[in-house]
Amino acid sequence: MKITGTIEFPDPKSRKSAAKILQALSPDNLRSMESEIRDDKVAVRFHSEKIGSLLATVDDFLMNVKIGEGIEEAMEKEDKTRES
Repeated sequence: MKITGTIEFPDPKSRKSAAKILQALSPDNLRSMESEIRDDKVAVRFHSEKIGSLLATVDDFLMNVKIGEGIEEAMEKEDKTRES
């Protein structure tokens, strides 16, 4: 049995941020995942034959996205501080 799942980033602000993060993470993509980055859609598809493997992959991916968001926020804050 093949199990699939998709995470999409629907609103424009999250799409822009997600696109940057996905591009940075793409070298670490597994064969069981594909990312799609377009102006109107940013999505990651996961597939596996075992639910545990799928959940572990999604969990790792989401942790990396969270770290990427933190880095992006810190850089934006630093830029605003320098502009002041």
